[in-house]
Amino acid sequence: MTPAHLMQAIDTQLAHVWMVRAFLKHSEEAADDDELAEVHRELYDYMLALGGPLKENNADDYLRLARKKLARLKRARESFARIQPEISQHTNFQMALLSLTAAVAEVVRLLDAGAQTSEAAERNSSEP
Repeated sequence: MTPAHLMQAIDTQLAHVWMVRAFLKHSEEAADDDELAEVHRELYDYMLALGGPLKENNADDYLRLARKKLARLKRARESFARIQPEISQHTNFQMALLSLTAAVAEVVRLLDAGAQTSEAAERNSSEP
């Protein structure tokens, strides 16, 4: 997968993250819970960091930042998984967690696959 294709595949997953973020941000529960508000802010910060390189169609910068900020995205997912049962048992919150978990797992998978592809290309280009 080329860096440009990888960037687009990751951004497709971030569309799902955006919808979870929007749901959380506009929920009544977010107004009452600082930890939940922090989750939607962390999700936003991750996507905001990638917005510039995406607009510029700069796949190398996009992927570099996606890897650099990945811990923030994973931390937001982990926080939401921890607090979701306390916040609400409503199906919407359960589905939001499932959706966020799947999207984050796919972003991780894509970044790992992209790193392996880059390493293989570097090895092949350095062989005589």
